[in-house]
Amino acid sequence: MNQLLGAHTSIQGGVDASVDLASKLNFTAMQIFTKNNNRWFSSPLKEKEIENFKKKLKASKIKFVVSHDCYLINLCAVKEDILEKSREAMIDELNRCELLEIPYLNFHPGSHGGAGEEDGIKMIAESLNIVHQKTKNFKVKSMLEATAGQGTAIGYKFEHLRKIIDLVDEKERMSVCIDTAHIFAAGYDLRTPESYDKVITDFDSIVGLDLLKCFHMNDSKKELGSRVDRHENIGQGFIGLAGFTNIMNDKRIEGVPKILETPKEKDQLEDVENIKVLLSLCETI
Repeated sequence: MNQLLGAHTSIQGGVDASVDLASKLNFTAMQIFTKNNNRWFSSPLKEKEIENFKKKLKASKIKFVVSHDCYLINLCAVKEDILEKSREAMIDELNRCELLEIPYLNFHPGSHGGAGEEDGIKMIAESLNIVHQKTKNFKVKSMLEATAGQGTAIGYKFEHLRKIIDLVDEKERMSVCIDTAHIFAAGYDLRTPESYDKVITDFDSIVGLDLLKCFHMNDSKKELGSRVDRHENIGQGFIGLAGFTNIMNDKRIEGVPKILETPKEKDQLEDVENIKVLLSLCETI
């Protein structure tokens, strides 16, 4: 099977340094931050950094890149100042992706903070409409990530993602990412062929496989339906090798890039081992 595989990759030394590291680790896909992930705003990208990133990427075997937004962003924040900061930060993130020619910006929908899921969903869509209006004609797509549903997080049901997309004006700018640890913790069982098939079939009927542009491949430290977001190495959590065998051999999603967000040290050699495990699960026919 033809799989695009990689991991979230460090940008220490500059955004362009991520390409060097990903190439060294033989990734064919990668995810990066384009700025410090725990700060609202960062210095603009340097022209040389942008140029080097694009040049190195073109010369590499990496066929897919996605950016993950800053963890502070909450597009349905109850506090007005946080909501405003989130929208401005999201615009900045999209700008950075556009400059680097990264096609997708992945983000968690948001936490409603007690306002309720329906109001939260409406606010997320409103935020996206404002953000998209201020980034007219951008090629980068906004990528909704399915969540575990921890706290008041929205996005732990496929229906949440569908409702948000339905309320977004520029639907052609939307895409979706499934995080395996998140949806498992949210109650979607990936472990048996039957339960896994139901998850993917339900996703297709509710959201649409045409919108699924990325998988985050993470085992879960917590049990099915726990609603707790804790990532584990492949095969070492509650999803187990059986769940990832189902994913790695599903022809329907063969072409969807698969990105690890599993525990790792600075050299990211754990990612190499996790990729080996994933590839070992592929059945040869």
